[in-house]
Amino acid sequence: MSTTASAPSRGLFDKDHPHYKWVALSNTTLGMLMATINSSIVLISLPAIFNGIKLNALDPGNTSYLLWMLMGFMLVTAVLVVGFGRLGDMYGRVKIYNAGFVLFTIGAIALSLDPFMEGAGALWLILWRVFQGIGAAMLFANSTAILTDAFPAERRGMALGINQIAAIAGSFIGLILGGLLAVIDWRAVFIVSVPLGILGTIWSYKSLHEVGDRNPGSLDIPGNLLFLLGLTSLLTGITYGIQPYGDDATGWLNPWVLGSIIGGIVLLGVFVAVELRSRAPMFQLRLFQSRPFAMANLAGILASVGRGGLQFMLIIWLQGIWLPLHGFSYEDTPLWAGIYLLPLTVGFLISGPVSGILSDRWGARGLATTGLLLTAATFVALLLIPVDFAYPVFAVITFLNGVGSGMFGAPNRATIMGSVPANQRGSASGMAGTVLNAGSSLSIGIFFSLMVAGLAGSLPQALRSGLTAHSVPARAADAVANIPPVGSLFAAFLGYNPIETLLGPTGLLKSLPAADSAALTGKEFFPNLIAGPFHDGLVIVFIAAAAMSVIGAVATLAGGGKLRAEPVAATAGEARGEAVLAQADDAIAYRVALAHAEHADRAESAAASHDTSSTEADRAR
Repeated sequence: MSTTASAPSRGLFDKDHPHYKWVALSNTTLGMLMATINSSIVLISLPAIFNGIKLNALDPGNTSYLLWMLMGFMLVTAVLVVGFGRLGDMYGRVKIYNAGFVLFTIGAIALSLDPFMEGAGALWLILWRVFQGIGAAMLFANSTAILTDAFPAERRGMALGINQIAAIAGSFIGLILGGLLAVIDWRAVFIVSVPLGILGTIWSYKSLHEVGDRNPGSLDIPGNLLFLLGLTSLLTGITYGIQPYGDDATGWLNPWVLGSIIGGIVLLGVFVAVELRSRAPMFQLRLFQSRPFAMANLAGILASVGRGGLQFMLIIWLQGIWLPLHGFSYEDTPLWAGIYLLPLTVGFLISGPVSGILSDRWGARGLATTGLLLTAATFVALLLIPVDFAYPVFAVITFLNGVGSGMFGAPNRATIMGSVPANQRGSASGMAGTVLNAGSSLSIGIFFSLMVAGLAGSLPQALRSGLTAHSVPARAADAVANIPPVGSLFAAFLGYNPIETLLGPTGLLKSLPAADSAALTGKEFFPNLIAGPFHDGLVIVFIAAAAMSVIGAVATLAGGGKLRAEPVAATAGEARGEAVLAQADDAIAYRVALAHAEHADRAESAAASHDTSSTEADRAR
């Protein structure tokens, strides 16, 4: 009787299982979605959060709390993501990724248990948001590297497309989710992440395995410190540039802001000089000699800034003008702004995975370029519709904007990850994450400042004439008109009634005739008042965003030909079995970059070769 030996069965979570790549995709997509939802969920729910801890967000003394609640999470994520990518290359991408889930979940628990009120409560939330951002940086830095390791080159674009669209769509899902949860209770905004974090932590530790190449070496402490201090200083300065300084509507002439920005640029310049001379840099800057890598990152940050600016401007447009004009109370506008932006999210969700699949078949350059040009066209289209638009037209334009961004996102990330050596994928993923998060942080400072510049010329006079027409004394109207426009923007952004916020604390509303007081605080006075000045600001903002998209499209075209896996001539790294993916038309620059990454091995090989040559010469004599 003969027996036939059966092949051993492999569990679904075994790294050698043929479906392991799908397990990795589902887990990393959950991580990216959770991290990016939490980057925006606070934007919509800030009024409920500040009311919950009994703090007036628009009080001049509390503006810093407001800014750091908005920026803390994004800033720390942008600053740390490259370093954690390098640690993933050194010690294992899955190991760092799993630790990120743990830290993120601990932060979510602590945020939901805030025991303090007023300033102390705000500081608690800011500090734990920063802590949570550290965990998010670990997730951002290594998720795409894990996917790049798990998927073959011919399926990688689709996987990265799904992962990237989760990262982008999460920021808009957070707006809707935050609006819904804030109505229930402000703590629910943070509690919602706890079960997801616990589930993701258990799942990642159980299912993910180290399948990629490592790049062992020492941690570049000087490089990490310079990058941390430089980027933090730069982004902080840009953030505080929003606040007024003296008689100026913005703070760009504030010596502290200028010093922070200039100091950050100088420190980043020193960082570049140090990294180019380091034997074990945190990031191989010479990889930027690879044209696809450099141009894809340039296009990525321009697209991220434009996308972030669009998000903030559309929220202000809907909450401050369009929704009140259509009968919505200011308290309800945060929720409905998220709902009315659903076409934008749907556009992302449809085009992202599709563009990833198409980029695997037809290449990345054409899709990414077309996507950015479509995005630029939608920015122009938004300028051509009236401030009080017909919603179907607005929905079509924002849907097409989402489609364009999705068409760009997946091929762009595939280009970045496909143009680096296998043992540098963690660092490259970290750099791509830095681009995404730094762009979001920059967009707040850049586009708020552009909008304030547009409002500063016409809003004061509009306020003055509108208030005096409703019995407000000229002196009081002048005082309100001279308040920096950023106050009105923040009020609209947070869903407060701007006129009630500006005049309420003075007690002036109570002294006015009832009809005038009701008109000033009604749903139509401020929207009609600000519509013209706001459109002036929109012109500046969206022209700048369209220009960034066009420049990004040009950079994408300049990046080289169709993305494909192609071997490069043997190097010391490849001798150890490292898989190198490169653009054929940029192979020379790529070899230079990879050679620098392996300079220590090359030096040792050269020394050994010299010794051998000397021995043979002695024998010949």
